[in-house]
Amino acid sequence: MRLTIIILITVLSIGSVVISLGYLTTPEYLDVPEISSQYEKLEKYKNELEKINQYNQEILKDLESQIKNSDDVHIEQINEEIKVIKEVIEKNKAELEQVIAKLSQMESDP
Repeated sequence: MRLTIIILITVLSIGSVVISLGYLTTPEYLDVPEISSQYEKLEKYKNELEKINQYNQEILKDLESQIKNSDDVHIEQINEEIKVIKEVIEKNKAELEQVIAKLSQMESDP
């Protein structure tokens, strides 16, 4: 189960990085007529990032409760999983802040 969680976290983080790079590097941002479409895409992306962040928070809470309720000798592995989850959450938060900043910039520039 722990391996599955680690793989899931890795896939989520890699996927979010790939998606963000795709959004940030597309030349469509230079086309003025597509600004509203870009805004909608960024808004959807922001919502997806928020969902991913909430899911990662749930995983973190679950892992922390496993530590509290466990007298297992594998607590070190759970601590490592928690460390990875926290890193993913921080990266998602930073990416989410960038998307929010881009959205607010698009709102202020008519």
